[in-house]
Amino acid sequence: MLRKLILTSSLAAAVLGAEVRVTFLRDVAPIMNKVGCMSGTCHGSAKGKNGFKLSLRGYDAQFDYESLLYDLSGRRFNRADPGKSLMLAKPSQEVAHGGGLRFEKSSDYYKTIYNWIAQGVPFGDPEKDSVAELRVEPKEIFLAKPGEAVTPKVVAQFRDGLTRDVTREASIESNTPDVARVGTTAEVKGERVGEATLLVRYQGKFATVPVTIVNPKPGFAWKQLPQYNYIDQKLDAKLERLKIQPSPLIDDATFLRRVSLDLTGLIPTPDAVQAFLADPAPSHVKRSKMIDKLIANPAFVDHWTLKWGDLLQSSRKYLGEKGVYAFHDWIRDSIATNKPYDRMVHELLTSRGSSYDEPAANFFRVTRDAKPTMEKTTQVFLGVRMVCAQCHDHPFERWTQNQYYQMAAFFSAVGLRPGYEVGEEIVFDQRSDYGMKHPKDGRLVKPAFLIASNGKIPVPDDQSRRDALADWLTSKDNPFFAKAIANRVWSYFFGRGIIEPVDDIRASNPPSNPALLEALTQDVLDHNFDLQHLMRTIVNSRAYQTSIVANDWNASDRDNFSHAFPRRLSAEELMDAVAAAAGARPDLPAVPEDIGAEQVVDPHIGKEGFLDVFGRPSRESSCECERRSDFSLPQALNLVNGRTISDAVADPKGRIAKLVLSGRGDAAIVEDMYLASLSRTPTAQESEHAVSYLSGGAKAARAQDLLWALLNSKAFLYIY
Repeated sequence: MLRKLILTSSLAAAVLGAEVRVTFLRDVAPIMNKVGCMSGTCHGSAKGKNGFKLSLRGYDAQFDYESLLYDLSGRRFNRADPGKSLMLAKPSQEVAHGGGLRFEKSSDYYKTIYNWIAQGVPFGDPEKDSVAELRVEPKEIFLAKPGEAVTPKVVAQFRDGLTRDVTREASIESNTPDVARVGTTAEVKGERVGEATLLVRYQGKFATVPVTIVNPKPGFAWKQLPQYNYIDQKLDAKLERLKIQPSPLIDDATFLRRVSLDLTGLIPTPDAVQAFLADPAPSHVKRSKMIDKLIANPAFVDHWTLKWGDLLQSSRKYLGEKGVYAFHDWIRDSIATNKPYDRMVHELLTSRGSSYDEPAANFFRVTRDAKPTMEKTTQVFLGVRMVCAQCHDHPFERWTQNQYYQMAAFFSAVGLRPGYEVGEEIVFDQRSDYGMKHPKDGRLVKPAFLIASNGKIPVPDDQSRRDALADWLTSKDNPFFAKAIANRVWSYFFGRGIIEPVDDIRASNPPSNPALLEALTQDVLDHNFDLQHLMRTIVNSRAYQTSIVANDWNASDRDNFSHAFPRRLSAEELMDAVAAAAGARPDLPAVPEDIGAEQVVDPHIGKEGFLDVFGRPSRESSCECERRSDFSLPQALNLVNGRTISDAVADPKGRIAKLVLSGRGDAAIVEDMYLASLSRTPTAQESEHAVSYLSGGAKAARAQDLLWALLNSKAFLYIY
């Protein structure tokens, strides 16, 4: 005779009085996930908690079930008296529990687990009890003003066709809590004007819901600003819908400094500033001409060689001195010839031979082993972080542990052996025993692409694994490759990506403007991965040339590029800017006098000096996050008292010495210093104060003080 069960509201679909079928898959695992048993801070951590381990976020239901069933010889259950089971007694605090109270004895969760134990702890049928689809209603949340709230409904459809409201059990998180905050009852409340995305997670299934909170201020009237290309059209379409008025254009002097630093890493010379300001051509016309001129400048090649050297970890630590120079020259030549991006990446992934004769082969000398090489490849070129999937299915994306090892298998055949010269290595493909084993069962894993190509996920047998991977990865059919580089390049000019972080593209981290990112991606494809074309398009847009000055409608906007944000100069840009403004040589040891910081080949040159203080990456990883752009106390002290600025300002062959000896008037000296440092002429008030100061005593010393003050100003340290 069947034991009488305690019915729960979550199983209300059952006929009253009949035995309710409760399974681990459909009923118990979601509860354990919801109350935190499988979280990274509890039993889902890498080593578990108090000797008991579960899979993180319940990604491996079979493992969790067996852990519960067999750990401690099954003593977590008391089938004769379910209420005395440790699985119930601990989370309800009937006995001591390090995790505290997880649910009350009177709760539906308690009753569901009680029923499950009473029924004999059945696992369930994966073909029936697994979730087939997760639906969220509404599909988009639109709030008319901050303070409004709505509670979405989450419905799971199981493989047997039945559906269940799982709003209580689902995990609902906001990617921008200060825009949209999720309460304990799943209520979503608008906090400020802006956009956010809800990530809804339930039993391995994901769904995203965009949330928009518009500006409630009365009196908004859209004022159409100039649109120079499709970028402005895509941005304006969204800004008008959100009632966000973009800021106006910057003036010519500000534009010249901004675009010079962004394209070449250098501030413009005083002569260049004066010539640009004197050009009578319409502003947009002369700006476009200047963009072309800067892209053709050798400094453009230096600047972007530096960026790619960071991403590809070009460092003597890994490559040796000769190797790092060879790799640097290969990168520089690729930039100088405007090598199509897909061909550049294809050459890296398929490179073989001597690290000296075939410099692209140095790509494999940094990471060396298959798994870190795969992680670097997907993160840099696809914007996909696979590292989480090494130990378990990705907690925020569809990538599985199986896919991690299938992708790593593409590189398991890569071998390295010493060459004939000192420090030389030969990169080659091994002919047998690839050896990529799955950690769960030790089986050899065959390579497979992350996503289908033309409807298939082939496992190449008669083609080199790396050649097959390179063909797939750089294909125009790959939905990640062009998107990743479009988003990354965009971030270099705006300080953030349309998807941010730029190397974390996933469904749960959606773009702030999908239409814009799609248009940029299509532009990359249409122009065959011409990155110079992409950069030219971006900096020609009104969006790039927007002022940092906000208005009543866009002051709180952080995501839609309605106004610019100040960006601190990078370490190399700052050192070169100090040298250019002061007319001195950069403080770089062991390099020729005509070499600037942007041209330095290796991060070990000038180690622990000015460049490292200001965030130069050591190239230990390929993450953009390694380059720091924050401001710190050591940096402030270095600016105020450090030798780099003080020596440059006081250089006997520098700008101040030449200006004082030239016999020019004080007003002309002040104007030259402003042009050299801030790339603009001083205002009337600035000129009056500076001239008054210069005339008050020893001119040379006072001129040095004035230049020192300019080099310590925010207007110099930041791109405005």
